[in-house]
Amino acid sequence: MHTLLMVLLVIVSLALIVVVLLQSGKSAGLSGAISGGAEQLFGKQKARGMDLVLHRITIVLAVLFFILTIAVTKF
Repeated sequence: MHTLLMVLLVIVSLALIVVVLLQSGKSAGLSGAISGGAEQLFGKQKARGMDLVLHRITIVLAVLFFILTIAVTKF
C-alpha cells in the first residue's frame, strides 16, 4: 500500500510540475506591478481556452498531491 501511494505521489508531482510550467505568465514581473501592471494582475480577467483548462488541472493535481502526501504520512 505504501509503495502504491509513493508511486502515485511521484506521478502526481511530476504532472503538477509539467502543468505549472505550461501555464503562461500573468504579469510582467516586479516592474510591471509597480508601473501599472497591478491593475491587470488584480483585475477581473477570465481565463479562456487552454489557460482555463490548465488552471483547473493544476487545482485538481494540487488537491491530489496534498491528499496523497497526508495518506503517505498516515501509512
